[in-house]
Amino acid sequence: MIVIPAIDLRGGQCVRLHQGDYGRETVFGLDPVAYARRWASEGAERLHVVDLDGAREGSPNPRHWEIVRTIVSAAPIPVQLGGGIRDLETARGALSLGVDRVIVGTAIASDDTAAANLFDQLGEQVIAGIDARQGLVAVHGWTDTSGHCATDFARRMVRLGARRIVYTDIARDGTQDGPNLASLRDVAEAAGVAVIASGGIGNARHIRDLAAQAPRNVEAVIVGRALYSGSLTLSEAMEAAHA
Repeated sequence: MIVIPAIDLRGGQCVRLHQGDYGRETVFGLDPVAYARRWASEGAERLHVVDLDGAREGSPNPRHWEIVRTIVSAAPIPVQLGGGIRDLETARGALSLGVDRVIVGTAIASDDTAAANLFDQLGEQVIAGIDARQGLVAVHGWTDTSGHCATDFARRMVRLGARRIVYTDIARDGTQDGPNLASLRDVAEAAGVAVIASGGIGNARHIRDLAAQAPRNVEAVIVGRALYSGSLTLSEAMEAAHA
């Protein structure tokens, strides 16, 4: 299992939200590129970048895309990008920045045909984003609930061609209270494809528990607030994941 540091962008800054609430934002840095360099220098194998403004507004923030382009140049590791990517054209535009994967959530929740087309056209370069609140898939930057059960939605996306999933339990995201292992297990087993876990990591024990208890197809874990607050170092996180 690998550890993927998160860089969430809002207003050009590096921030973290609490349980996906835009009104409960903590700003951790004015220079997201500096964090990208730092995580790469400390041994990160990949970065997870999210355009929070794009996720809520429905289209990417051009300022953030320029930041992403700089991150890709500054950090010699793969970058995956989500937030506001809701059609094939936008996904291809994001890939032209140099990222190696794009994450799509709202678009695939609202249109099976569009989802199948994205998976067919982009293959391994597109990740199905499943963000769940109380077991139901959330969309539009986590501001609305779609009514789709997360496990059923995971199965459907795989049938449509998804090859990888990022699963976030919104109630745990930004809390550092630990991941929801039961819901992660349900989604991973339902999907059967590679899954990246996100939400709730606060210390090394959380990562060890996840690595020990999650299904084998959970290939990575995204860590955000714990790294920025200092409650967990990247080296500690990676050691726990490898152990």
